[in-house]
Amino acid sequence: MSDDDKAAEPQAQAEDAQVTGSQDRFGRTLYPATCAKCGKQTEVPFKPSGDRPVYCQDCYRQSREQSRPRSRSF
Repeated sequence: MSDDDKAAEPQAQAEDAQVTGSQDRFGRTLYPATCAKCGKQTEVPFKPSGDRPVYCQDCYRQSREQSRPRSRSF
């Protein structure tokens, strides 16, 4: 590897990090995804594998609220 290659390597890695995704407030890499329910573009803190649905924050919140057992009044 020449000196020119060594000098260019860190810059190329930094550019790749910007292209692959942003980071959340905890420093985790965010990956682009399309919500399986509404079709909206979103970002998630894991790399979608394609074998399970991915939801945007709004659709995920709605599905969680609907699946919660209702509290009982005594």
